[in-house]
Amino acid sequence: MSSVLYDTPGPKAKVRNWIYTGVFAVVVALALWWILDRMAQQNQLDADKWLPFVTDSQIWTTFLLPGLGETLKAGLIAMVIALPLGALLGIGRLSDHAWVRVPIGTVVEFFRAIPVLMLMIFSSALYVMLGTVSSDLRPLYAVVTGLVLYNASVIAEIVRAGILSLPRGQTDAAKAIGMRKGQMMFHVLVPQAVTAMLPALVSQLVVILKDTALGGAVLGFADLMSMNRQISANYSNTIATMVVIALIYIAVNFALTALASFLERRLRQSKKGTGAVVEGDVAEVDAGGAAGVGKAP
Repeated sequence: MSSVLYDTPGPKAKVRNWIYTGVFAVVVALALWWILDRMAQQNQLDADKWLPFVTDSQIWTTFLLPGLGETLKAGLIAMVIALPLGALLGIGRLSDHAWVRVPIGTVVEFFRAIPVLMLMIFSSALYVMLGTVSSDLRPLYAVVTGLVLYNASVIAEIVRAGILSLPRGQTDAAKAIGMRKGQMMFHVLVPQAVTAMLPALVSQLVVILKDTALGGAVLGFADLMSMNRQISANYSNTIATMVVIALIYIAVNFALTALASFLERRLRQSKKGTGAVVEGDVAEVDAGGAAGVGKAP
């Protein structure tokens, strides 16, 4: 079976692919062996550095679980605010009125071009100047503000690309039955574009959750990543702690991605059942990158 990018590999190409795969697997195995050997030489594989995560419940109740709770709290608050705000900005960029489209486009491009860490630092400094937020809550507020400003701008581009990916006939049909622009957007285009936007939106939600670690590194936010310093100080097991924290991040993000995949399948099934057509898929938007649209096979 061929695709737009690749032809079906022949017998020689298949042999080459198997050789490349084998060589890559050997290189990865050697690299892993070298890393484990170096860790063993530095006594990082000793049982006393890993057993606390199994035998000492305090390491979880005092450090890891509270840190995970703060990470999830900041991430969920930012998601709840950034998703609807990004959707409104994305729809605003498609407005027929220049006085709406141009200012919103300027705001989106401005915040999308600034690193999220810088937005967090600026937000923290602003809250200090205003004096309206207590020092205990300031790190959380600054992290959420930075995440919302940056990710709402990226989500706006995802929404805009998702709507533009729909077949032109959808817009023409809505206009033919006398729908106004607002009605057409909210009753026809946006509901159908959700399926195309979902993969890119999930990727951005994962980015939001991971970027909370920036607040812990710079602003003193007590998130999961920042617990590494306290655990290492008490148990002298920096590498083991980082590995466990990384596994927690992987588990949480995998659960989020699995949930989104389930929702996407259900949405696609419902679209088929109702006869709705979604031809486009929104390409993943990287940090600071522009959104793209590709045709679904």
